[in-house]
Amino acid sequence: MDATLLEQPGLSLEDIDAQAERVQAVLSQVRSTMLSPTSRKEAPRFTASQLAELTGLGRNRFDARIKKGDLPGGTLSPSGARREFSLAEAREWVRATRAGDMRPQMATACTLCIGNFKGGVSKTTTAATLAQGLTLAGHRVLLIDCDPQGSLTTLFGILPDSEVAPEDTLLPLFNGDQDDVGYAIRPTYWDGIHLIAAAPVLFGAEFALPARQMNDQAFEFWRVMDLALDNARDAYDFIVIDTPPSLSYVTINALMAADGIVMPLPPSALDFASSAQFWNLFSDLTSTLVRARGGSKRFAFVDVLLTKVETTDASAILVKKWLSAAYADKLLQIEIPKTAAAIAGSAEFGTVYDQLKNAPSARTLKRATDAFDRLVDLIEDQAQMFWSNQTERLGSAQ
Repeated sequence: MDATLLEQPGLSLEDIDAQAERVQAVLSQVRSTMLSPTSRKEAPRFTASQLAELTGLGRNRFDARIKKGDLPGGTLSPSGARREFSLAEAREWVRATRAGDMRPQMATACTLCIGNFKGGVSKTTTAATLAQGLTLAGHRVLLIDCDPQGSLTTLFGILPDSEVAPEDTLLPLFNGDQDDVGYAIRPTYWDGIHLIAAAPVLFGAEFALPARQMNDQAFEFWRVMDLALDNARDAYDFIVIDTPPSLSYVTINALMAADGIVMPLPPSALDFASSAQFWNLFSDLTSTLVRARGGSKRFAFVDVLLTKVETTDASAILVKKWLSAAYADKLLQIEIPKTAAAIAGSAEFGTVYDQLKNAPSARTLKRATDAFDRLVDLIEDQAQMFWSNQTERLGSAQ
């Protein structure tokens, strides 16, 4: 019988290689088109009305402050009828008008871990959008991409496959070649946000960390990131960490470095079941690694955030009841809807805040970002309490 007749139907490993190359080629083409040097991501600009809304001054007080001349005056159109402000100028206004809401000098950054072991729940979108919203409230944010897929890195206009070297990621830290994250911090197109990028090479941390643990029984692999963030905590107001959709060694590091956890969770039965596994595994893990050694860990807050909510989904009503019973006060009364603005932002490798440059008015802007504006307000309130507790402890110690 002809040997070719004995060949098994389906795809060979060589076929898989070819498929991988084809998908990568198309993705590279899409990314290069969306993020080419001539169309690099740009931060939004703000009209005077939008900035008056953002600062909470109202138009009359805003105009009076413009005349005072102690804050950026923006750029006037040739006709003089329209005034525009860059994101950096807008943030200078916000920091000046909200000085009492900024991080106290004695306090350190509030570190947030965006975590869920299931993919497709909007972890990365939540991390990026929350970071942008916090900067629009005047804060300085360090974003850390811990997912080797580099989706968060891509959202900020950086191509993980071609523009991120191993030394740009946390891999040297997890390998033991670095002991502070400062080496990997880079600026982004968005004023107020610095980024530690990720790339597929970061997956090497899943081999490096256990190897270091085996070679040194006193080594605590779960504290590597926590210790390496000490200097960054003095330089930023918030540190937001996006994690892989798995209980990896890197995810464990992110959780143990965090002051607060935000779990994005769509109201579906499968996602709810997956969230139960998250907490069970995390509980078992801390018992084995931390409490067994006499250690402890406290989180200032744990938030469960409903994402990808569709008002027409009847089954979500029942699941929300389950979530309310399971998470009680940890379940936020904020829902991130599945909106056209969010879909458009995702299609352009961006978020709803990236759409601000297309918003014709403050009302349109507010409608597109309302849910995330509320989330930012809540996170800021929780951080204020975290900072207050810090300063009280420091004051008592002196």
